[in-house]
Amino acid sequence: MLNATVAVAAMAASVLLAGAATPPIETPTPTPKPTVEKPVDPIRAAEYWLDGARVNDAWKTARGEGVTIAVIDTGIAQGPVEFRDAVVGGTDVSGTGSEDGRTPVGTIDVNHGSWVASLAAGRGAEDGTGMIGVAPEADLLSISVNFGAAAAVPFTEQIADAMRWAVDNGADIINLSFTTNTLDWDRSWDDAFLYAFQHDVVVVVAAGNRGNGTSIVGAPATIPGVLTVGGVNQHGEASVEASTQGITIGISAPSEGLLGVSADGRVAEWDGTSGAAPIVAGVAALVKSAHPDLSAGNIINRILKTAIPVEGVDRVPDPLYGYGLIDAHAAVTASVAHTDADPAADLEEWIRVFRRAETVPQPTPTVGPVSVEPLPAADPPTDPGSPLLPSAQTLLYGTLPLIVLTVPGILVALGVTAAARRIRRARAQRTPAP
Repeated sequence: MLNATVAVAAMAASVLLAGAATPPIETPTPTPKPTVEKPVDPIRAAEYWLDGARVNDAWKTARGEGVTIAVIDTGIAQGPVEFRDAVVGGTDVSGTGSEDGRTPVGTIDVNHGSWVASLAAGRGAEDGTGMIGVAPEADLLSISVNFGAAAAVPFTEQIADAMRWAVDNGADIINLSFTTNTLDWDRSWDDAFLYAFQHDVVVVVAAGNRGNGTSIVGAPATIPGVLTVGGVNQHGEASVEASTQGITIGISAPSEGLLGVSADGRVAEWDGTSGAAPIVAGVAALVKSAHPDLSAGNIINRILKTAIPVEGVDRVPDPLYGYGLIDAHAAVTASVAHTDADPAADLEEWIRVFRRAETVPQPTPTVGPVSVEPLPAADPPTDPGSPLLPSAQTLLYGTLPLIVLTVPGILVALGVTAAARRIRRARAQRTPAP
């Protein structure tokens, strides 16, 4: 993949004959000397996205000068020449790195931050060889984050602090090449991302990779206002392992067969939307450099509106490709109508709708004494009588009802008895004598 062919040609010469006595003859046209092309650097040749995404064409207009990209990642290494004069500031928010953010932190993928930075704004070697980033004249901020479980500072707090530090230190674009594999995010990120949007910063986020167990996009790619990047292979097809899907994907960029400068200066090959995101962040820097007065919303709009359509995709945004494939040259040079889209407004509306249940606790109301009207006075007690004599109450509720029920019963019984006697007497009279 990194081998290149060297163009070789033979030298040709022409002879001019001259002499006073020699009759004039037709002088042949000299054959021009073929130029020996400079050998193609194998690393530059392997950066297929420079031609595929038309980055080389965009460089005729802008190369990222005057724009600052903040890389919130494991830290951009000190040594590689590709970062010479590129990193203009940095910090560590993990509690485990160096103060300037230039010491890679963590136990897994310590080269990750350097790989990301080299794709976004690597300088290349002085002789024109070596890896070069999409925006090779943009400045970089290195903010080191520890993605491990043993980090001294909680991860959500690291990201919130990193976002604010990046904004306060001049970032025009923030690159986030990680995912949390969950749709939701910590509430502290509401304010942190809103802070970036309110300061007109473009936030570019990786969609995540199926190969890492991510089936759909996760936060921060689900936060309203960010530019989420999906991944494609060298043929522009949605990557099976090195990307994921989701309705928040805005644009697609190469995510397979990528290169990155490691902390020790060696160039490594790697895959994932972690690499697709800084390619898009670099394009955003080219757009900002060419159009310094554009708002974050209009920079994102130019990238989306100039995307290369994907064959077979009829409706956009598509859950695999978003609006299409990144086209750096068109994003920088095309005529695109101005938009009033505002990432801050998108996030503010989401917070209003979905965080409305989170309200400030209301003070407990003070309960005063309740006045109750006095009860009516009780009937005065009657004089006690003899327990052997009936009282008015016993006569009313005991004796009288008993009499009412008993008398009819006695009368009925007497009637029945009398009737029975008459019947027996009548039968006795009808019985004949023996």
